[in-house]
Amino acid sequence: MPYHYSNKKNAMPENAKPMPKTVSRPLTEAQKKMLEKHKVHHTAKHMTMMRKLMRGGMSFTAAHKKTQKEIGK
Repeated sequence: MPYHYSNKKNAMPENAKPMPKTVSRPLTEAQKKMLEKHKVHHTAKHMTMMRKLMRGGMSFTAAHKKTQKEIGK
């Protein structure tokens, strides 16, 4: 048996740390108002992605730019 094989299948290295879970935060009232005005110009798919990104902690502008690249209007 070659030296680089482990007897543990798919074993995590001892110094590896688990990935932190993302925290879903509620949208603030100001964010909700901005999204209400914004939804007139964009599709439901666009708005859904923006809300998801903003709940994850992204700003309105950053979420909009990322959504425009991936989904469009």
